[in-house]
Amino acid sequence: MLRSVAGKALWERRQSLAAWTVGVVALIAMYAGLYPSISKSVAYTDLINQMPSSLRDLFTAGMPSDLTSGAGYLYIELMSFMAPLVVIAYAVGAGATSIAGDEERHTLDLLLAMPVSRRRVVLEHFAALVGGLIVLAFGMGAALVAFGAAAGMGLSTANVAAAMAHLLMLGAVFGGLALAVGSATGRLSLARAVPSVLAVCAYILNGFGSSVSWLEQARKVSPFYQYIGHDPLRNGLSVGALLVSVATALMFLLAAMSLLGRRDTT
Repeated sequence: MLRSVAGKALWERRQSLAAWTVGVVALIAMYAGLYPSISKSVAYTDLINQMPSSLRDLFTAGMPSDLTSGAGYLYIELMSFMAPLVVIAYAVGAGATSIAGDEERHTLDLLLAMPVSRRRVVLEHFAALVGGLIVLAFGMGAALVAFGAAAGMGLSTANVAAAMAHLLMLGAVFGGLALAVGSATGRLSLARAVPSVLAVCAYILNGFGSSVSWLEQARKVSPFYQYIGHDPLRNGLSVGALLVSVATALMFLLAAMSLLGRRDTT
């Protein structure tokens, strides 16, 4: 593994990736344990429905709140906020440290002095980023299927896989952006801050876009809309939305390759 940039990056992140995965599995176990009681609670559903529409839409992205079904419960409690928060936090951290982190640790020059092109360095770092996201998404999906069955949520395994594919690509988009910013500037703080701020803006745009008429069309450019706008946990895979996410992530990857290739890192 240590003979490749991607293998080395994954090896260095093995402990943090394991911690992220264990943490998200524990979170899903907690939500699954609460489901039997919450699904029968009319008061909790009424509380959500009585919120101002704009505030409710911010947390539900305009989708109807249905806590009686397993998919509806997980949409509100996990998939609309906590799951993307965890995945984006991991992806941005991994993408930011890939180039900018190496540069601030003064190890990037040593790597580039070896017989490996700058484009390959960026490509392998992106591959390691996606590899980590696959591990995280697989752990999350397996936990949803296992704990969902134990709690009687009635989840479709195919729809869980579809939701994880969309979630993985959401992480790849913002992780790719962090990689591109790091390749352009070599500054770890910017590589973390820029995608984090834009992720918050994209989340707000997707949430308010369902209730604010003049934001309705702009909402569709948000990566969060591509991730959850059609509710994959209930409706399955959206090929069109997934392709948009793939194209966006690849655009950031190509930008990172070009930016690092033209920048003087000495």
